[in-house]
Amino acid sequence: MWVTLIILGVSVVLFASGKVRSDIVALCVLIALLISHILTPAEALSGFSNSVVIMMAGLFIVGGAIFQTGLAKMISSKLLKLAGNSETRLFLLVILGTSAIGAFVSNTGTVALMLPIVVSMAANAGVSSGRLLMPLAFASSMGGMMTLIGTPPNLIIQDTLTGAGYEPLGFFSFLPVGLICVAVGILVLLPLTRIFLSKKGKQEDRTSSGKSLNQLVKEYGLSHNLFRLKAVSGSGVVGRTVVDLDLRNQYGLNLLEVRRGEGSQHRFLKTVSQKLASSDTVFQAGDVLYVSGDPDSVSRFASDFALEMMDGHSLETSGSGGALGFYDIGIAEIVLMPTSNILNRTVKEAGFRDKFNLNVLGIRRRQDYILHDLGQEKLHSGDVLLVQGTWQDIGRLGNEDTDWVVLGQPMVQASKVTLDYKAPVAGLIMLLMIAMMVFDFIPVEPVTAVLIAAVLMILTGCIRNVEAAYKTINWETIVLFAGMLPMSLALEKTGVSEMISDTLVSGLGSYGPLALMAGIYFTTSLMTMFISNTVTAVLMAPIALQSAIQIGVSPVPLLFGVTVAASMCFASPFSTPPNALVMPAGQYTFMDYVKVGLPLQIIMGVVMVFVLPLIFPF
Repeated sequence: MWVTLIILGVSVVLFASGKVRSDIVALCVLIALLISHILTPAEALSGFSNSVVIMMAGLFIVGGAIFQTGLAKMISSKLLKLAGNSETRLFLLVILGTSAIGAFVSNTGTVALMLPIVVSMAANAGVSSGRLLMPLAFASSMGGMMTLIGTPPNLIIQDTLTGAGYEPLGFFSFLPVGLICVAVGILVLLPLTRIFLSKKGKQEDRTSSGKSLNQLVKEYGLSHNLFRLKAVSGSGVVGRTVVDLDLRNQYGLNLLEVRRGEGSQHRFLKTVSQKLASSDTVFQAGDVLYVSGDPDSVSRFASDFALEMMDGHSLETSGSGGALGFYDIGIAEIVLMPTSNILNRTVKEAGFRDKFNLNVLGIRRRQDYILHDLGQEKLHSGDVLLVQGTWQDIGRLGNEDTDWVVLGQPMVQASKVTLDYKAPVAGLIMLLMIAMMVFDFIPVEPVTAVLIAAVLMILTGCIRNVEAAYKTINWETIVLFAGMLPMSLALEKTGVSEMISDTLVSGLGSYGPLALMAGIYFTTSLMTMFISNTVTAVLMAPIALQSAIQIGVSPVPLLFGVTVAASMCFASPFSTPPNALVMPAGQYTFMDYVKVGLPLQIIMGVVMVFVLPLIFPF
């Protein structure tokens, strides 16, 4: 027993510190349980064959297909037409719209989808984005309480109930609880966000996705760092290629554009990776090179190759020689997430040009703009990068990676994803999956329904290929969940669960099931502030079940208390992925979550302790 408790205690400390990846902590827990002979290999590895784990992997694929077909974006963009300029209406639309999407899609994916849209909506309405982004994160968790698949803790209590021989919960058994969560959230967040968050994110409002392309050009100083150099007859660049010039390494310059004739539709040449530049792209006399960088470096480059400096670095208009053209080529901002794999790497190591044919033109870090010597600049969480490339490549950047969120695309361009024509097919498959889960007359288990939907998404082309499907799966979450599931078995096997349940029952059971439920709820809520909600639900679900059995009441309300408490954790930015996702974009501090999230978490708990037994009687 004590070895199990020590392993659990160390894992809680590691989870809370965040210094070690959560999936690595879970695997270390698994190894420790094996080495100490608390679990057999079959027991320790049972989590990887658990139906809930398989279902979670399938749901990642289904959600990825919904994103890649543009279905989710099309649904979300409808909010823009309804929002208008009313701050309260905008707030309600964000909460209700996010909750509705979060009922069927993972809360992390929901926030990643809605974040740029909400920032854009706030900018258009002249509202502080900081007042909307934290409610966005909270609403994604509240929406997850509406359906069986909305959040992992729901699946965990379903697995606990069925494993103990009880009737399984229905797909919409959670709906009344979810609706109450959303109602409480709206009533509490309306005043709290107005008091504490109205001044948050105002800089983000001015410099986010509501900006036009010309505003981005002006903001990042491209108009002040843009030089036109003409290749006259006899110039050293004539007959040479982009690779030969090696501008970035030799001069620290970006080649943004090459003009060859005013009427050409294909006059833009991106600074893609030099080794990928076409060897037959040869400069000719009369070409105008648009370069950005330090003025002294530009002058040195012009002198070395006998280039004619044209009209300084003033930004042209289309009527006088043409400005930076955005017909096929665009620029956009992307914000790096706290969980990004490219943090602490240099821009060059991040490989934007190799992987996405995109060039990084500038970095906005808080109030500072970094525009020179970008190749060796290390990337930090919350950095906003200005990238340049074709709109198709920028769209691919948003579709294929979850390390960042694309902010700078206009909505009309953001909606033009490659697989838009597959959106109706993805919608039908999603409805089919929901129908198989909802209607009892269809003899299909939930995990089977999800697997059918995931395979159909691939076979019908709603997701590009199997490799792309695998990329949509958040393997860290899968390994974390599968690795920690056996801990609940170890707690039961060594008597820890029984000891905790005995303590709760002996301390609170004599006061009735309501007091016991309050103890379980707030114990779960406290644990979720330090470790992930998934891990907390795995640990607390069997304790709630045993406690209910000991005092002879239905375990359903107690298990619902576990899943609600595990999911409704708002007092920390690190308790759930959505909370962490909005932190840099909303310019929040840890105390902002305490001021807004802690009162909501406490009020939600008090309401649920009294409401849950009314919905699911003891």
